[in-house]
Amino acid sequence: MNKQPPADVLAAFGCAGVPVRLEGGKGETWRAGDIVLKPVEFAPETRWRAEALAEVAESAEFRIARPLRTLDGEWIAGNGASAVRNSSGGHPSPGWEASLLVSGRPDTSRPDDAIRAGIAFHEAIARLPRPDFLDFRTDPWAVGDRMAWGELPPEGSATARDLLRPLFEARRPVESAAQAVHGDLPGNVLFAPGEPPAVIDWAVYWRPPAWAAAVAVADALCWYDADPSLIGRWAQLPEWQQMLIRALIYRIVTHDVAEHWTPAQFAAYQPAVAAVLS
Repeated sequence: MNKQPPADVLAAFGCAGVPVRLEGGKGETWRAGDIVLKPVEFAPETRWRAEALAEVAESAEFRIARPLRTLDGEWIAGNGASAVRNSSGGHPSPGWEASLLVSGRPDTSRPDDAIRAGIAFHEAIARLPRPDFLDFRTDPWAVGDRMAWGELPPEGSATARDLLRPLFEARRPVESAAQAVHGDLPGNVLFAPGEPPAVIDWAVYWRPPAWAAAVAVADALCWYDADPSLIGRWAQLPEWQQMLIRALIYRIVTHDVAEHWTPAQFAAYQPAVAAVLS
């Protein structure tokens, strides 16, 4: 879905003004006035996330993009919305979701601040129950997540195996408790002068909070030119090296499932793997 939200969706959420495409992400997010709209990817996740975020209390440490219901009380609007409401499978569903606009811009040069915001957010959602929809996800990110945690057998392309082999060999059992976490913090934390960071586009996983921080560190090392000293700055987090190992497995396997490898992409992971295992 790469077209702008249709008129019936705009009306359903009470939008005013002409929608404008927002930068970043997949290029499918739109703003109409103070409302942000994007296509639904997996209806059960959209509904669960919206219900959860509607109850989250913001703090001096983070803000959220508050989800918005349609005028008739639904979380999803658009053609096929009735089918979306009844969806329980693992396939993308039609329709649109909306949230209130929050100020700020992403800044991937600030991984420490993004991690701090993530920690505060995770503390606020620590009591949420595990969502059932996680069992039905079959996208590349779900495959990477499950393989990282030993829920799928280790496998991959020849290129991926060169990166994964030492990580799988170094992986050990962990005892940290799982909870709902945001598995994609880099790029999804907005910074605005005088405001707490805003956590947006919550990618829901059920893992230890330290793993979510480790994913942010892995991304910063591989793609955002972070210094390897970033690893040590968060070494106080529980079972830190094991979380970093799982974070790298997750990202490498996801890439392997979703895309072809280029030499530059392979090279981006090599120093991160070496730094985590050193």
